[in-house]
Amino acid sequence: MKLGQWIGLIAIVLSLYILWQIREVLLLMFAAVVLATTLNRLAKRFQSFGMRRGIAVLLAVGIFLAGIVGFFWLIVPPFAQQFQELTNQVPKGFERFNGWLDALRTRIPNQLVPYIPDINSLIQQAQPFVNRVLGNSFAFVSGSLEVVLKILLVLVLTGMLLANPVAYRKVFVQLFPSFYRRRVEGILNQCEVSLGGWITGAFIAICVVGLMSLIGLSILHVKAALALAVLAGFFNLIPNLGPTMSVIPAMAIAFLDEPWKAVAVLILYFFIQQVESNFITPVVMAHQVSLLPALTLIAQLFFVTFFGFLGLFLALPLTVVAKIWLQEVLIKDVLDSWGNNHTQETEFVMVSESPEADDNWKAENPDVNQERPN
Repeated sequence: MKLGQWIGLIAIVLSLYILWQIREVLLLMFAAVVLATTLNRLAKRFQSFGMRRGIAVLLAVGIFLAGIVGFFWLIVPPFAQQFQELTNQVPKGFERFNGWLDALRTRIPNQLVPYIPDINSLIQQAQPFVNRVLGNSFAFVSGSLEVVLKILLVLVLTGMLLANPVAYRKVFVQLFPSFYRRRVEGILNQCEVSLGGWITGAFIAICVVGLMSLIGLSILHVKAALALAVLAGFFNLIPNLGPTMSVIPAMAIAFLDEPWKAVAVLILYFFIQQVESNFITPVVMAHQVSLLPALTLIAQLFFVTFFGFLGLFLALPLTVVAKIWLQEVLIKDVLDSWGNNHTQETEFVMVSESPEADDNWKAENPDVNQERPN
């Protein structure tokens, strides 16, 4: 390799290393971009009714902040009360279940007794896992200040991007060569349309899942039904894993009343998930975002491995944007055009076998002054 090639390779490696070191900052910036796109879409909707840009932006931000405050107001108080009751009822539930197992051992053949699980041994085996979870929870609480600072950073960046999105877009486009900037503008337009479609579809799915959860939990007379329904709708933003995360607190609270209610909640959430996966998502997302289910799951595993919970939460919009850039830049501009220049050059190479062929070629091409290529 020549010296210039070595310098280029070293520059690429250093760039990738720097990007890897600041990956969390880049993810927070992307979260701000997604949030700004959402609020900008809402502000444009208000502007379509004749509202001025500044007032429309303030109204969109106000609705967003009201939604955040309302979310925590609905979720935190009921869960705090139910969690305290849950910590008192779970040990009693284990004792009741252990007594039921002891009665079962007296009624079955002795050959089957070793296969009946022992609750005390299971608790001892699970003790290291519980300690690790509690340790992680303590670390999360101790790092709450860092979480608050990150949230403030995202909100400040969102406000800056929302105030003048055109200027920041021009700065980003100028990072590319001049001959490719118009192409980047088109790709950014596609990303904005796709993100807007995902946001619209996700909002509709959240409302439907939350409403179905509220109706089902209210019929079952489960406590904190509204808070659980809001949580189920919120976790629906995380495909595949979100429904599992939302059913656990619902089953735990339902178990406080009657054990059969926990089973009924599991069946209810399974039914809601089937309706959402087979009817709501295909209809809503059909004209919005087209992603393969396996690709979505792989993207979730990838982003949660390298970026943590925030990567899991942003896995779908990250995948939407990454798909557009890979499809437009790598596939269309690089791979699809690979070797086309060579093909176009060879199409005009002809072999002359006789003077008559030369005369015919000149008659068919009177405007060509050069000799026919041999």
